[in-house]
Amino acid sequence: MSTQTVHLALRRFGFTFAGDGSHAACLAAGADGGWYPESWRLPGDGPAVPTGLASAEDLRSQVLALPDGRVLVCRPDGEGHAVLLLAAGEPEVLLAPVRLPALRLLALPEAASATSATSVAASAAEPVAVLLGTDARPVTSVWLLAADGSAPRAVAELPGLCGGGVWLDAAGRLLALDRLAGGRLKTVVLDLELGVTTPLLELGEESNDRLVLFDPASGFGMLRSDAPGVDRLGWALIGGAEPVRFPDCLHQPGRLLRPVAAAPGRGPGEEPQVVLQVDQGAASALVLWRAGERRLRPLPVPPGRWGGVGHWSAAGLRMPYSAPDRPAALATLDVAALLAAEPLAGSAPMALPLALAPLNGGAPQAGSGTAAAGAEPVGWRLDGSAGPGDGGRWRSAQCLELAGPAGPVEAVVYGGESWLSAPHLVLALHGGPADAWRLEFDPALQRIAADGTAVLAPNQRGSTGYGPQYAAAVNGAWGGPDLEDVLALLEGVAGQRAALGLEPPTLFGVSYGAFLALLAAAHAPAGSVARCAVVAPFLSGRRLLAEAGPSVRALTARLGGDLEVADARGPRDVLRVAPLLTAPLLVVHGDRDEVVPVGQSRALRHELLRLGRLEGVDFRYVEAAGAGHELLAEEGSAVLHELLAAFLRTGRPA
Repeated sequence: MSTQTVHLALRRFGFTFAGDGSHAACLAAGADGGWYPESWRLPGDGPAVPTGLASAEDLRSQVLALPDGRVLVCRPDGEGHAVLLLAAGEPEVLLAPVRLPALRLLALPEAASATSATSVAASAAEPVAVLLGTDARPVTSVWLLAADGSAPRAVAELPGLCGGGVWLDAAGRLLALDRLAGGRLKTVVLDLELGVTTPLLELGEESNDRLVLFDPASGFGMLRSDAPGVDRLGWALIGGAEPVRFPDCLHQPGRLLRPVAAAPGRGPGEEPQVVLQVDQGAASALVLWRAGERRLRPLPVPPGRWGGVGHWSAAGLRMPYSAPDRPAALATLDVAALLAAEPLAGSAPMALPLALAPLNGGAPQAGSGTAAAGAEPVGWRLDGSAGPGDGGRWRSAQCLELAGPAGPVEAVVYGGESWLSAPHLVLALHGGPADAWRLEFDPALQRIAADGTAVLAPNQRGSTGYGPQYAAAVNGAWGGPDLEDVLALLEGVAGQRAALGLEPPTLFGVSYGAFLALLAAAHAPAGSVARCAVVAPFLSGRRLLAEAGPSVRALTARLGGDLEVADARGPRDVLRVAPLLTAPLLVVHGDRDEVVPVGQSRALRHELLRLGRLEGVDFRYVEAAGAGHELLAEEGSAVLHELLAAFLRTGRPA
């Protein structure tokens, strides 16, 4: 029974919007983990209202908002997927089992979805979504899905792997898809009535061209193509005689520009307006661009992380938003009011050599807010962002740039201006390696910081969000440039804290970050690491390659994780450097980890015991029963957050 539930949602993921913008849906999780679907009602003249649906999901599930408030869920089911219909107070309805390993849901456009919402009973047989499925063959199957439980109606089997999905008409007949075939990515148009495709974007024989945004009313479209020599954003009137234009203002190396939504209700003679999300490093920003203009207009929104999707109507632009002290929720933006407002101060990262980091200036402030530079702008509202259960306020964080051995390293830092002189300081390392810390709410880091512990979460070389060269620095060199960055930060922090009579920093890492933390703990100078806590570590790229499943093996090989780093530090193998792990150690692993097999941590435990280390004294080992790789975000995660926070602060688990 999908009964309405009341949750204190701390995480939200995978937002989608109904075609008419009346509802949204996402996956949500409370303080104790456990993901469930959430339906949002989006009235035109008031705050967005979320409703939790009691259906246990995980991060692999997809949700799709329907215009009547119901939610479609695509749930992994063995080797295939189950597509279900959820509504508050009603039993789950299985609409279709689909025996394909990859399946995706696409919402219908505004006019088609509004027609389906007029009467649930009368429109039960009408399509509510498009299904795109693939298996081991280079073929994409397309179906139309109704909500009456009838079998999905087959539309076409398309050669190649198809992604994207941009509607070219309001009726839901013409769908632009990005098709990968012959090593090239091109946008084609699928006619869902006839089941045939025609080319849409063919800028060059060897170019990759894909449509990313389209306004059916005007024919205005934005596309991404490498036809100019590098991947760039451009625009055109699709079907018109004018060539595609690639404005210089839309080409910003080191930044990712993502079109989110076009302004509704454009009048005759008005240039199209588009809001774009600009991702750079840990944070993101929003800008407005008018077609034909040579500049981008920044929107003065609080610093944080935006969700990359949105719906723009007369009620405003609605987008997912999160910040370190604001759990993910839906923001409503009045773009015109924001343009007329003054820019927010303090929204850019601060450049700060570690040697000049503040050592005093007061205790960290618990509720100063990520946007503490001043009052929030007119034209901005955030609905559904939960506060702590105790009635307090979440800890804020800031972005700092610290000096690294090969250039600046950006970090998300909890602890206020005096973070470096906090009684306890944790150096937290993210997973990946193709990942990064973001300026967003993170329950694990929030719990660590809740007791006044400062957190330094760097995006060392290999992290995403800083350009392809920075991200590729560790390809074929796991534990190479990234380890050097971490050791340099560790040495600088430990040295300054020693001068103040404070304990050394503590290391914390998850997955790849756990592998990196163990290497750093082994190679750091004696006395520069107080403790080390790792979650779901692997021992080396080669050992992971030998034990992991097919998808992880493929990723490891693609990123060069099986290659050795040739330098004086020797092999990047945790078992080989285990004798150097002298700081108190906590190892946590889920016994059903589908990414990093638990055998990796078990082997480390056995090696430590062989070396004469005492379990419960020199190290502690915790195997979480029934937990997978995302054990810090799964049901029961609050217990692990307490365990980690206590160990990182005192060396003794809670």
